[in-house]
Amino acid sequence: MKPKLLIVDDDEEIRTQMKWGLAQDYEIVLAEDRATAIEAYQAHHPMVVLLDLGLPPSPGDPEEGLATLSDILSLERLAKVIVITGQGEKSVALRAVGSGAYDFLVKPADMEELKLVVRRAFHMASLEIEFRQVQQLISGNSFEGMMGNSRAIRSVFEAIRKVATTDAPVLLLGESGTGKEMAARAIHQCSARKNGPFIAINCSAIPETLLESELFGHEKGAFTGAHAQRKGRFEMANSGTLFLDEIGEIPLPLQVKLLRFLAEQRIERVGGRQGIEIDARVVTATNADLRKGMTAGTFREDLYYRLSVVVLTLPPLRDREEDIRLLAQYFLQRFATQSGKAGLALDHDGLRALDRHQWPGNVRELENCIRRAVIMAEGKRLTAKDLELVPSKASGSTNLKDARENLERELITSALRKHGSKIAPAAVELGVSRPTLYDLMEKYGMGKEKE
Repeated sequence: MKPKLLIVDDDEEIRTQMKWGLAQDYEIVLAEDRATAIEAYQAHHPMVVLLDLGLPPSPGDPEEGLATLSDILSLERLAKVIVITGQGEKSVALRAVGSGAYDFLVKPADMEELKLVVRRAFHMASLEIEFRQVQQLISGNSFEGMMGNSRAIRSVFEAIRKVATTDAPVLLLGESGTGKEMAARAIHQCSARKNGPFIAINCSAIPETLLESELFGHEKGAFTGAHAQRKGRFEMANSGTLFLDEIGEIPLPLQVKLLRFLAEQRIERVGGRQGIEIDARVVTATNADLRKGMTAGTFREDLYYRLSVVVLTLPPLRDREEDIRLLAQYFLQRFATQSGKAGLALDHDGLRALDRHQWPGNVRELENCIRRAVIMAEGKRLTAKDLELVPSKASGSTNLKDARENLERELITSALRKHGSKIAPAAVELGVSRPTLYDLMEKYGMGKEKE
């Protein structure tokens, strides 16, 4: 179906000439004055308008044309109105552009130049409409930065609304990449503490020898290198929320100090003897099985029950099938805008590839997939090849590269699950070095960065 183009001019000969020159590419709608122009616009909703500013009852005066411009833009602010003026009326044309016109041409308009300007106007209109549609989709399906409309994620949104009204500790469970830190931030933003700080720390990213000082701070001279007093994350989170990611990685001695804080709301800095009262809510997260840690003696049972007053499980992306395309469109819009590639879209095969993929790295993997595709894209449509997605086994693919990458994903995912997402033992089982495993995880969007 051809896009609709409205031509507004009181000269029938000019209308006929423009129609003849443009009808091959567009469905032409004609109007001769302000009233018929508005009537035609309301009936056909064309996204591009060619508007002569000299309209009856005073063709020599641009005011009627400018009023028509204003009326059209009041009906649709994204409409692209190209005004046409006579020779020597550049000031009037600039006034029209200042009032919202997309561009202007001087009579007599060259047909090739006219076609170029009209084509560019339609392109810009389509980009803006697509952007608005995505924004409307996102705004209707987002919650405190989290996005989705599936039953699985909506139940999480509802649970967050409920727990945010209390100060009860919350334990967030879920696979790597499911968005546990975003859920923690949402809890903070929905709570009475939203004006206070939100302090996050990944406990697995800090060496054990430094973790106590990071969390609780230290006094001057507490250990070699402690040249000054330093506040820890607990003190930074005073009157706000402290998010402890990968809580299962905290060593037993620190588990005792954390348990004391939860019981008394007091801490002591390393090397200090004075208790410091802290008013902070604690939200924790893990993708490991803490109950196994309790059985193995690596995680205190009393601490587990203190932390898990409320337990929220973030669903994996494979259980949120209806959210995959929504998230992909959001990431595509964001990264395309950042890269100066506005107008990128997913083609049919690309969308099908998104639906078929199992997403072992969850939302983070999807985000990295779209970011990489946007960077590498050469055309205006992202294909399954651009996305570099491994075909499902059912597709019967015999591509050696795809099969190898699919096997790598499965082995890495299996090893990480087996070892509670601990890199060192997973690397040993896979027979690779830790840096190599980190590189592979980053390649497949399964990184250990904060969620």
